[in-house]
Amino acid sequence: MNAVFKALNDETRRQILDMLKERNMNAGEIADNFNISKPSISHHLDILKRAGLISSVKNGQFIEYSLNTTILEDLLNWIIALKK
Repeated sequence: MNAVFKALNDETRRQILDMLKERNMNAGEIADNFNISKPSISHHLDILKRAGLISSVKNGQFIEYSLNTTILEDLLNWIIALKK
């Protein structure tokens, strides 16, 4: 759970999650939306992937990233349970 909170603590990573909510994208497509280096985008993607917030699949020469809603549902259920 700590990895999820660490991943969500960064604005760039939250923006990446918002983009992946719309459609699956490769790292180049994601990087095109930011004014930071591609290695920095790869680092953000790695953190999101280790937290279980995104998944990746090799598609030809590209790696396609997609949102993993299961971990978000688990997080939401945990927050709701805290409120009870």
